[in-house]
Parts: sequence; structure tokens; C-alpha cells
Amino acid sequence: MSEINQIHATTVVAVLKEGKAAMGSDGQVTFGNTVLKHNAKKVRKLYNNTVLAGFAGATADAFTLIQRFEEKLESNRGNLQRASIELAKDWRTDRYLRKLEAMMIVMSNKEMFLISGTGDVIEPDDNIIAIGSGGPYALSAGRVLLKHTELEPLQVVEESLKIAADICIYTNSQLTLESL
Repeated sequence: MSEINQIHATTVVAVLKEGKAAMGSDGQVTFGNTVLKHNAKKVRKLYNNTVLAGFAGATADAFTLIQRFEEKLESNRGNLQRASIELAKDWRTDRYLRKLEAMMIVMSNKEMFLISGTGDVIEPDDNIIAIGSGGPYALSAGRVLLKHTELEPLQVVEESLKIAADICIYTNSQLTLESL
């Protein structure tokens, strides 16, 4: 697929602070140099509203991964770390899943993980994760806000996404925000 026809990622950011969890994303879906959708929902509440999951990458691939992750959560009775590891193992070894092009952030009000198709399950040192095209911008903004303000996690997520939307052409300001 040529660069002009690639679907570009999005921006998803998650913050965990003092037992409060927040995650948000922009709503833009881009194909080449065309915006296909402005208000896609890329963050979901799962497992009786105790887990947040957000994705960046190919939409159909991400939906497949969210569904598989929900199954892992159910079979592991809501154990977020175990479900994350099990999904990453399947993603790395299953021939079908291995071809999926997406990344996920999953979190509860106690822990958070980035899950990738290379088998990575990463827990951040500083309780903030961001993925997608605007991820580095949102991560930088979020780190500064966490360090130098008393904002609540949902406010940090919102402000970080707004900053990313001002910088990244694949990120818009149609936000989906969720908290636990």
C-alpha cells in the first residue's frame, strides 16, 4: 500500500492518578489525504465498566482485538494483567492475529498496559500512555500537566488531546473521553 493510500493512526491517551483512570481519543479516521470520518469512537468501557480500552490503527483490526481482549477479560475474571498477557501471546503466535495492524491501551483504576502485536505488554513508569500518530504530542503534554498541575486525570487527557490535535494532522478535536 502506498503512503498516499495508508490509513493513518489516531491519538489515544490514558492517565492513571490516585486511583482514578481516564482515557480519551480523537475521532478522526483518515485515508491517504482524505478525512473519512470525524467522530469515530476509539475508546470503550469493558467488563462491567471496570476497564477502559482504546485503540489506534486499522479499525477492523482494532475491533477484532477489542473483541478478543473482552474474551480474555471474561476468561480471566477481570484480571487485567493476565488478560493483557494472554492477548499479547495470542496476537504474537496466531497466524490470523499476527497480521493485524493496531495497538491497544487497556486500564483499570489500578493499572494500565500498552499491548502490541509484537508481543509487548508494557506498563508505563509514570502512569501515562499515548499511542497513534499524535501520541508523542499527547504524551509530552500529559507529562507536563501531570508534573506541574493539580488537574484531574480526565482533564489531563482532554488537554493533552487538544494539544495533539493542534499539532498532528491525523488528530482532530472531536474527542471521546471516558473515566473510571
